[in-house]
Amino acid sequence: MATSETALTRAEELAERALPERTAKRRMLVIVNPYATTVSDRLRNLVVYALGARYSVEAVETQARAHATELCREAAAAGYDVVVAFGGDGTVNEAANGLAGSDVPLTCLPGGSTNVFCRTLGIPADVVDATEHLLALADDFRPRRVDLGQVDDRHFVFASGIGLDASVVERVDSRPHLKASMREWYFTYCAVSTFTRRYLVGAPRVRVEVEGRAVEGITVIVQNGDPFTFFGARPIRVCEGAGLDKGSLSLTVLKRASPLELPTVLPRVFSGRAATVQRHRQVDGFAGIGEARVTSADGRPFPLEVDGDYLGERDEVRYRVKPAGLAVVA
Repeated sequence: MATSETALTRAEELAERALPERTAKRRMLVIVNPYATTVSDRLRNLVVYALGARYSVEAVETQARAHATELCREAAAAGYDVVVAFGGDGTVNEAANGLAGSDVPLTCLPGGSTNVFCRTLGIPADVVDATEHLLALADDFRPRRVDLGQVDDRHFVFASGIGLDASVVERVDSRPHLKASMREWYFTYCAVSTFTRRYLVGAPRVRVEVEGRAVEGITVIVQNGDPFTFFGARPIRVCEGAGLDKGSLSLTVLKRASPLELPTVLPRVFSGRAATVQRHRQVDGFAGIGEARVTSADGRPFPLEVDGDYLGERDEVRYRVKPAGLAVVA
């Protein structure tokens, strides 16, 4: 990702080069999260101005949690041709929940710290490059449909986590300035310290029921897309067989972890190969599943996140897949 000043300079150059077309333009709604890591008023205005060369653009800033979902439901009803989520993965998730089941396609501009879904779709991780990419799509506008995961009544576009993963998301989001400045290194610090303090001894345990099988563990990862996340440019893969067009979910359970086993788990996670993770003796995996049920195994509630958005604690959740549930263009 370019530095903020470099991105602004390049965005200015792009806006100057963008010349309005005389042909009819597709209606585009740009939903902007003003609190996203890399989004500033100046950058927002330059990007919207540049997109206006090829689209009829309206830009709206989100005001509160779930506002993007409401805006996208209105956009679907109003017949927009495309919606752009300009923010991080949380903004994308809210937008997808508003567009789920409709024919209005979603696309995105990277404004967060990781931008997993954006990169999974093949959109550049640099916001200026991504804007140029969206401009080029005006000449090759071919929406397609991808699957959505679902946990209870909430959709997710690439992954959901229970246990350690969710606890890390909660802690990272509580310090947005450190999240923005340290990025993946702050995630790593929070993961190690959270594991040591809360999951090394006495971690909340959950029971996972999948297709007649049951397994207990301390962390569950459910993927609808691949990869699970990124560490800088490196993709992190945890579940085998995951993909946006598989029509199924993939699930991985970390059954337990100790100081002796942690050093053997981490290299597998950073290998970029889900099969390597699955071969660890404390990991159990399920691929090609349609649904799963997760309940507390010890009477304590467990933390839950979707697409990097912390949802709080639950006693029970059900996962399902919604094949071809979302239209996208990228």
